[in-house]
Amino acid sequence: MSSTHEENSDSRLTIHDSLFKPNSQLFADELPVNAGIEKIDKLIFRDFLRQEYGTDLPDNSFELLNLLKNMNLATDNGKLNLAGLFLFGDNPQVIKPQFMIKAICYPGLDIHPTSFLDSEDFSGILTQQFSGAMGFISRNLHKIQGNNGVNSLGKMEIPASVFEELIVNALIHRDYLISASIRLFIFDDRIEIISPGCLPNTLTVAKILAGNSIIRNPIIVSFVTKNLLPYRGIGSGIKRAVKEWSGIRFNNDIEGNLFKVTVFRKG
Repeated sequence: MSSTHEENSDSRLTIHDSLFKPNSQLFADELPVNAGIEKIDKLIFRDFLRQEYGTDLPDNSFELLNLLKNMNLATDNGKLNLAGLFLFGDNPQVIKPQFMIKAICYPGLDIHPTSFLDSEDFSGILTQQFSGAMGFISRNLHKIQGNNGVNSLGKMEIPASVFEELIVNALIHRDYLISASIRLFIFDDRIEIISPGCLPNTLTVAKILAGNSIIRNPIIVSFVTKNLLPYRGIGSGIKRAVKEWSGIRFNNDIEGNLFKVTVFRKG
């Protein structure tokens, strides 16, 4: 690698690191986990480094640790933090088994203890959980032919972009201090996305509909904007989803410490 290339890469990483100088507030995604840097998926991390910084994976563990520390993905003692684990980790559920998406499609309008049409758990890093959940929704919602030819695949009854916004928001804004999974339920009349943790601080449903946001996991948010997930900006995702599909309701359950989004199906 040329010295100019190294200088550009170091400059970018220094700028990124400056966004997260230590302060009095501790966020869940910066907490260390019981995993060393060997738990990094080197292929996924290598591809990210090449795409975002134009640099290759370090040749040795010392340089790798320094890079991960500068990117705020690891601690000084060589442990990954939660952001590092769920952005670039290899099989992170070995360390944090509850941090996944559990999806079930039920017949009818209610949860059945034993009867369901489809069920799957989506684990892995956040990008893998997102892809799995989107695939589950796509295969369990109706396809509408519209004016397309008989050989076309048809469009999903609710635009896929609506669920892109809602699933991404669930993954990056959930409370990672709560050891529970995101739940995705599909019924005949609605889809429910239930995230651990109610809205933080003074945030309310009215405020998020107006475009306000409080960042619960700032390291994760900073990385998903780098083309890891279709996240287009703080405070805009919920507004965009509601604009595309008016039949969405939000429930900030303070007593149950969860946040539920209900997307109603038509017809």
